[in-house]
Amino acid sequence: MLLTSTRPLAEAYDLALVDLDGVAYRGHDPIPHASDSLGDARARGMRLVFVTNNASREPESVADQLTGLGIPAGPEEVMTAAQAAAALLQRNVAPGSRVLVVGGAGLLTAVTAAGFEVVEGADDAPVAVVQGFAPTIGWRQLAEAAYAIQRGALHVASNLDLSLPTERGFAPGNGSLVAAVRGATGVAPLSAGKPQPDMYRLAVERSGAGNPLVVGDRLDTDLGGAVAAGFPGLHVLTGVSSARDAVLARAQERPSYVAADLRGLLEPHEAPADREGWWALRDAAARVVDGRLELDDRSAGVDAVRVACAAVWTAADAGTDVDPASVPELAAD
Repeated sequence: MLLTSTRPLAEAYDLALVDLDGVAYRGHDPIPHASDSLGDARARGMRLVFVTNNASREPESVADQLTGLGIPAGPEEVMTAAQAAAALLQRNVAPGSRVLVVGGAGLLTAVTAAGFEVVEGADDAPVAVVQGFAPTIGWRQLAEAAYAIQRGALHVASNLDLSLPTERGFAPGNGSLVAAVRGATGVAPLSAGKPQPDMYRLAVERSGAGNPLVVGDRLDTDLGGAVAAGFPGLHVLTGVSSARDAVLARAQERPSYVAADLRGLLEPHEAPADREGWWALRDAAARVVDGRLELDDRSAGVDAVRVACAAVWTAADAGTDVDPASVPELAAD
């Protein structure tokens, strides 16, 4: 269920684990209110670590982009899937082992920094293949990965995101390229990226935080990773997953808080309460009757999203099949 915080989230939590695309920026453009909200959150004492499933870029590059968009950040405040993949390698293969890297500069740097010997092909006898997205990856690199895995190399993926948001729409992501290698080998890879909890836990360990909050726009990766790591999550409605998606979310992907955008970090959050069969919050109210969601006519804005979440989640957890067609598209502002 949604949580209540009587204090603004930026004061209640000491660290925000912030996703990038769909939360801080969209493509090359800043998302409205992101810069001011994150700056205000810092001023209130909240530390930030930007956590991304992108394994192709160096932390310095990510930090420079954020700074250029009015969100000052240093490379030590960036946790990439490449860094998580290198840490996953360290837990599974011997130090100094040969590793075939299929990916971009960020992945190559992370694997090298972790002390592994990078090789170029299957004939170099790698003990592991680590795969991350890069737009330059082609058939030859995927084939070398497949050959090495068929010979017994461990397969590690930086993430399994099937799609990648771009300015022109959604393009094939690393998960689609990993699926090609898996299809050729029949071997399921280990995955370091969200929704696996590794990156979040690494970021928290590195920062020394005691009370972290995950902030993301995707239920299947950001918020699913928060649930897997045991951390509360704020779902901001500026990216991939919509308000309706949140209402219909599976238990393992549900957020703890919902906000229209990153201004939600600066506000207290009140959870809906059960009032005579309705889940109510201020002027908004919702209930499920005969498997269908009903919203009071006065319900609007993000409070309507919150009461709809409470009503549908409670019904679903009690074994009721809620008709998705009864859940409308909801505007958070």
